Amino acid sequence: MSATIHAAMNNSANPGFGANDKRAFAVAAALETINAYVASNSGVNLESEMRSLSIYADKIQEALKV
Repeated sequence: MSATIHAAMNNSANPGFGANDKRAFAVAAALETINAYVASNSGVNLESEMRSLSIYADKIQEALKV
């Protein structure tokens, strides 16, 4: 697991982190996920994946709610 994704998980329940901080971690984790997906599959459309970035970040934030 990447350090960014691990940090997002750890900080999701941290009361010291505001909504903007949590969103930044979710977006960073989504970017890492997209990066791994693109690196593993030559048929991936990066532009399409980047258009989905916000959706991925939303899903990550929802999954991390405590």
